[in-house]
Amino acid sequence: MPAATTLPSPVARAPRRWCAIAWLALFCAGCAGLPKDVDRPVSTALDAAAQPTVLARLVQERRQAAGSRYASGFMLLSGPQEAYGSRLALVQSAQKTLDLQYYAIHADESSARLLRGVAAAARRGVRVRILLDDFHSTGRNALVMGMAFVPNVEMRMFNPVAGPRASALGRLWGSLADFQRVQQRMHNKLFIADNMMGVTGGRNLGDAYFGRSQAENFVDLDVLAAGPIVADMSRSFDSYWNNPRAYPVQSLITREELERLRAQVLPEGNGTPVAGAPAQERPAHAWDSQPMDLRTAEFTWAPAAMLADKPAKIPLDGDEAQEFGDTVVDGLLDLMAGTQRELLVISPYFVPGDDMLRAFAAARARGVRVRVLTNSLASNDAPIAHVGYARHRKALLAMGVELYELRSEQAGLRSALGSSGGAAGSSRAMLHSKVMVVDGRLLVVGSMNLDLRSQLQNTEIALLIRSRRLAAEAAGQIDAAMRQGAWRLEHQEEDRLVWHPPEGSGLQDAHTDPDSSLGLRLLLKLLGPLAPDHLL
Repeated sequence: MPAATTLPSPVARAPRRWCAIAWLALFCAGCAGLPKDVDRPVSTALDAAAQPTVLARLVQERRQAAGSRYASGFMLLSGPQEAYGSRLALVQSAQKTLDLQYYAIHADESSARLLRGVAAAARRGVRVRILLDDFHSTGRNALVMGMAFVPNVEMRMFNPVAGPRASALGRLWGSLADFQRVQQRMHNKLFIADNMMGVTGGRNLGDAYFGRSQAENFVDLDVLAAGPIVADMSRSFDSYWNNPRAYPVQSLITREELERLRAQVLPEGNGTPVAGAPAQERPAHAWDSQPMDLRTAEFTWAPAAMLADKPAKIPLDGDEAQEFGDTVVDGLLDLMAGTQRELLVISPYFVPGDDMLRAFAAARARGVRVRVLTNSLASNDAPIAHVGYARHRKALLAMGVELYELRSEQAGLRSALGSSGGAAGSSRAMLHSKVMVVDGRLLVVGSMNLDLRSQLQNTEIALLIRSRRLAAEAAGQIDAAMRQGAWRLEHQEEDRLVWHPPEGSGLQDAHTDPDSSLGLRLLLKLLGPLAPDHLL
């Protein structure tokens, strides 16, 4: 990151970091309205059956070779190499269309390499659509919007935030008058090529999501999907793309304004190239340079379904929220209600509301073993969100839910969840995977957390895959993470919590949140009563 300008952390989880504090403000500034009468040409996903591509033929060949009666195939992407290499492969293999939908795309090296590939695909005739939630498009990250000015690329910003893009603080100040709408965000993640292969899961695009950050890296999980299920993913993309909440970049900022911003936030002659700018010479990274060989990718063919929130979950500017039906998290609660034997959950931000607590209690009453892996205070990049989880720990333990909290040191995770693969062994690990395994036969991977924000505020997406093989693969990784990389909580007598360390760590039991400072714990204790669960 350039030293000349103070910019948001590439792993900042706003609006989480400020939403629980901003609501306390007793005043708000007026903000400029959003553009009116915006032209949004309607477009839809490629008809894969009518326009067969190399990827379509590859999927058909792989399915026939497997002799499967199921038409859709899946591959877990549990490490940064697979996660990044799969996206590179989709960019290079696309012949007709590329559709990207993300909550955040950071203007750093890993994103720049991907976006240069996307720009190259556009130059060879691939139609590119990029749909990005607008919250993080400030400072350096706003330069990603330059992709909108690449020929054959369309880019839209979902649920725009009013205010200057040079400063996240300025936009926060300018959006307080419209806080209810602004703090609701499009959290979906999709990366789709030719409506035939696509990636979904927890990762945004940026160094910290691919193990490249020197200080902080996310532990995450994605799924590479192939076949007809991708058409469902594309239909969800189209519903957001053609929604009036999606604004073409050109209606929000001009090319000249972007160039002025570039000069302001990047040192002269330096900076990560984005949006087709010439690549700066830098050392090659082996995994960074090689796309996955999709011809040898090990797909598991299985029945599947997709859950996706409707765009109407986020109200239009100045309008009341519309009916949007059941949410992705509601669907997960229904799955929990049908669990008979075992429920495994990974939720980085775990703030259970009343209905979630009832679902856990009902599962335990049926004799279901429930284990939850979430962030510790030390591994949580949004400490205020930890407050909402911490206030429910004792109640969850009392009902028999087994709680595990990720240890922040990355060294303890090299064999857990496919390794976080960071650039530096001492970098902090932060849990970001969103996974459920139900009765060892159903795997859920998506963008959602088990919290009220995912249930009530943000839009989310999830894949439900009925496969004992994939469920066992994911469960094995979760088990390893719990044993080797997480603290196990226990509620002892005298109303005390104790944290038991990971196996083989050589650490002692802890009686306060491990690896966290006294000052942070005291601050959160003061803020806790003021922070409602639904805003965390």
